[in-house]
Amino acid sequence: MAPQRVHLFLLLLLVALLTVLFVSWTDISSGTRLPVWSLRGSQFSTVPPTTVPPTTTEPPNLTPIPILHRKDFKKLPQWDFDDQYRTDRERDKTTQKCDSSLWTKIDSDPELRDTFIPNIRMYVFNGSITMSEWNRLSHFNNPFGFMEFNHQDVMKALNLVPRPRAPLLTPKPGRDCISCAVVGAGGILWRSKKGQEIDNHDYVFRVNGAAVNGFEDDVGKRTDVYVHTAHSITSSEWMLKKYNYTGAPHDQGIKYVLIPEGMRDFEWLQGLYKHERLTFGSYKGRRPWTSYSDAFNETRFYLLHMDFLRYVRNRFLKSPTLNAGYWAIVRPTNGAFMIFLALHLCDRVDAYGFITGDHKKYSNYYYERGAKTKVIFYANHNYNLESALWKKLHDLDIIHLYMGPPEAKDPQTTPQPPEKAPQPPEKAPQPPEKAPQPPEKAPQPPQKDPQPPEKAPQPPPKAPQTPPKAPQTPQKDPQPPLSDPPEGPTAPTEGPQPPQKDPQPPPKAPQTPPKAPQTPQKDP
Repeated sequence: MAPQRVHLFLLLLLVALLTVLFVSWTDISSGTRLPVWSLRGSQFSTVPPTTVPPTTTEPPNLTPIPILHRKDFKKLPQWDFDDQYRTDRERDKTTQKCDSSLWTKIDSDPELRDTFIPNIRMYVFNGSITMSEWNRLSHFNNPFGFMEFNHQDVMKALNLVPRPRAPLLTPKPGRDCISCAVVGAGGILWRSKKGQEIDNHDYVFRVNGAAVNGFEDDVGKRTDVYVHTAHSITSSEWMLKKYNYTGAPHDQGIKYVLIPEGMRDFEWLQGLYKHERLTFGSYKGRRPWTSYSDAFNETRFYLLHMDFLRYVRNRFLKSPTLNAGYWAIVRPTNGAFMIFLALHLCDRVDAYGFITGDHKKYSNYYYERGAKTKVIFYANHNYNLESALWKKLHDLDIIHLYMGPPEAKDPQTTPQPPEKAPQPPEKAPQPPEKAPQPPEKAPQPPQKDPQPPEKAPQPPPKAPQTPPKAPQTPQKDPQPPLSDPPEGPTAPTEGPQPPQKDPQPPPKAPQTPPKAPQTPQKDP
């Protein structure tokens, strides 16, 4: 009987354990805040959200948690430790005595000071991902964590990446501040003549398909930091070949920064650091180091930390589309990650070739040489959100955003049209003020012309007579009605239009005074 009791006891224990696991993960597909797998074993934790960095204590005998899958979540899952990030004791920024630093402005603004984390860990390297770190980051999809990834497959690559021996940027001799130009590929740079200005910075950042040959006058020719993914550095080689693009920048002393976008990036790292032709994965048969034109040096290669990438998304670019079914592919652009990399390392950041509110005026990319192409809004990026953020940071004097030559600026930003718009309504309300006093004498306003009184009872004849009053206001701005109708409230398009609507109400003479005051209400 004793063995039977032992077996029964073990069976009941197994059933109980399975029940706990099942109940705890029943709501996993809801995508809402869930109990999280503790970093200390099989217990569950419901610690309230906090920005305190994760613990550095490594529990003994810790193993990887069960692999989570993106398909099990209908939208971005919210964990209790979503806003926790690994930090370092010191900033990666190397200048401390720059009085004009953008960080002086950040520290003086309560909202910005609470949003930015100056000492967030920016790079991942061998030994930085412990088992507890792996379990924490396994709750987040790539590139923000290791969801769906196998521990051994990823660690094969990360164990090859040495800890950075030197800061990414150091001050130039004799200078207390670091100035940086971050250069995107936006069509706004075509014929901008900003090349020399860009090259005059201490450091120049570029991203993805950084075509320079033949475009030096507009985008400069130097590259000190190149930000990329395995996909962007390989696809650019053939996609931009027709634009004189011969490969990734390989300036002397250049530093490369890789965004670990997916499993293919970890595969790429294995071939890169081992200096071996890949025999597996997305880049089977390729020799990764050749994409860097023999300029690859492991001492000048940096791998962005998943916490840094998630921090940029969570605190600055958290798109509403993360609540959609395709949430797992939604992330900031590589250019956005580049800007925030520069913000955490530089004292001044000037951004060129990034999306602006008037992007429709320009081609998609500057190397298209002004071709009539449109900016492509891919579903995995929120370009409107990024455009609004760059403008906000520009207005706060945190970055300096190139928004095109003065004559190419968005009409919405010029104050002149709105100043003219209120003027016509000031004249328009005058007739209605006289009309309401003697409602029965509605024909009196037209008495200035000898003909209107005779034709007052007839609605059709009045229509052609009222326009003689209206021409005075439209003549000031005959073109606005041709502008974009949806932008009427911010342009003078609505100002001259109300007088044109007055010819229709006269058929009902008593009702004309009530309708007249309504039209001025649209003008403001």
